[in-house]
Amino acid sequence: MSRLSAKKALKEGDIVTIDMVVNLNGGLADSAWTYAVGEVSDEAQRLMDVTKNALYRGIEVARAGNRLGDIGHAIQSYAEGEKFSVVRDFTGHGIGKTMHEDPTVLHYGKPGKGARLKEGMVITIEPMLNAGTWHMKMDQDGWTARTADGKLSAQYEHTLVITKEDPIILTEQ
Repeated sequence: MSRLSAKKALKEGDIVTIDMVVNLNGGLADSAWTYAVGEVSDEAQRLMDVTKNALYRGIEVARAGNRLGDIGHAIQSYAEGEKFSVVRDFTGHGIGKTMHEDPTVLHYGKPGKGARLKEGMVITIEPMLNAGTWHMKMDQDGWTARTADGKLSAQYEHTLVITKEDPIILTEQ
């Protein structure tokens, strides 16, 4: 989710998120990663680092018995503490034989709220953080998302299996 148009060439200093889905024998996995194009500004690098850390903060609490709100709270409290906003328009989700299954995994929320995580659930956690407002807008192509204020945005995503212990990350690099 970038400030760039899909028709505009990337240039030194840009950041770009690539979101990928893999289908292995009918089972889906979803992952997104933000990449720097050459040397980027300190602000862009910090946004990328904080966003990746926010993802792992969410993963740390993604255990059977915890709640979806625990994931959202872990991400939101960290991100906002670092002075970045959490996008509300795009969420994580359940995933299996289809792409966007229940439950919806918000990246903001209150601890102890929301559905309880159960062993064996497969979900994505994919926080998108912005340098400015959390509001987004969509281009007419229905695919390209931009920040409402034109500031930088980054996103990282993993697909994971919920267990009683640490979750199993299916999309680890």
